[in-house]
Amino acid sequence: MDVLITGGNGLLGRHLVEALQDRGDSVRVLALPEEDIRWLRDRGITVHRGDVRWPDTLATPMSGATAVVHLAGMMGVWRSLQDYRDVNVTGTRNVCGAALAERVSRIVHVSSWTVYGMDLGRPAQEDFLLKPFHDPYAITKTEGDLAVQRMIAEDHLPAVIIRPGTFIGPGDHLHFGRMADRLRAGKGIIIGGGDNALPFVYVTDVVQGLLLALDCEHAVGQAYNISNDHPMTQQQLLEAIAHDIGVQAPTLHVPYRALYLAGGAAERTAALASSRGQPVLTRLGVKLFGTDNRHAIDKAQRELGYIPRVPLRDGLRRCAEWYRLREQPDSPSDALAGGLSALCALRAASQTCAPGPLACGRCRHCCYSWSRRSR
Repeated sequence: MDVLITGGNGLLGRHLVEALQDRGDSVRVLALPEEDIRWLRDRGITVHRGDVRWPDTLATPMSGATAVVHLAGMMGVWRSLQDYRDVNVTGTRNVCGAALAERVSRIVHVSSWTVYGMDLGRPAQEDFLLKPFHDPYAITKTEGDLAVQRMIAEDHLPAVIIRPGTFIGPGDHLHFGRMADRLRAGKGIIIGGGDNALPFVYVTDVVQGLLLALDCEHAVGQAYNISNDHPMTQQQLLEAIAHDIGVQAPTLHVPYRALYLAGGAAERTAALASSRGQPVLTRLGVKLFGTDNRHAIDKAQRELGYIPRVPLRDGLRRCAEWYRLREQPDSPSDALAGGLSALCALRAASQTCAPGPLACGRCRHCCYSWSRRSR
């Protein structure tokens, strides 16, 4: 199989590239013009420079490919709804249109669990009505998901939609790295009671789901949740990370409602200031870490044969091993580029000192990020 990966330079893309090469597939990657692609070149990957927003840069990378995995997406930056739409909706349509024009036989579109909304009171299933939280990332990932569904129905697009959980793994600066940095600095908090389930999944389990979506003939036209059916609670997750990196676990509980209201105020202040800098706190960040979010995977298990192979506790240990071996923590500029986890920002907001570059950012549960900085 000859596979084109858009957004293949992030955490998920790196693991997918390795998995495809390991099984003998030919891999090519679409990368932004300014991205650092040395590791791809070292692996013998053909790299095409382009942007999903620019249709004329897609035909050449797509030519001759038998499959496309569309990972590229905007996230983790405080930008307008239109900016998000340009990448997550128009960009998705461009990729799918180019795939149709080049007669690609399989497209796997990576959507997001946020399309369902949050705090639903029961595990989200694939046939649930899509009701995203009012946030540019969640709104546009939903619109992109619906655009692919329409192209499947109207244009016979041979696509499969994957809605992954928030994935972690070695090299994960956006999720594990940020939380670990804050815990190590003694600035972790627990939102509310801490007994809410967080929808994390280990990155190689998401890769497994993508490979199954590429290979399974009857998957075309379907959507699948790819996550872990044994989630950890917020408090369990933070205590495990603290234990594995050798620091004290957080004990401070901050009321959910108060933080949610503070997030709204911070967003309004940023809007009035017409700032592109992320607010120190957002309502999305509070909901992401402070509400209970579970996702049913029985459809993927039944139809694709998907089985989560890495328990979350083991996955955290692997992340911690990578974290301890890092040469140095992320620089402040990296923190600004990628954004911090919501938890990091919430702790900063609870302190009297100036928060500095501690923006909680958008959901970074899809580390296939499109950004102006390579990961």
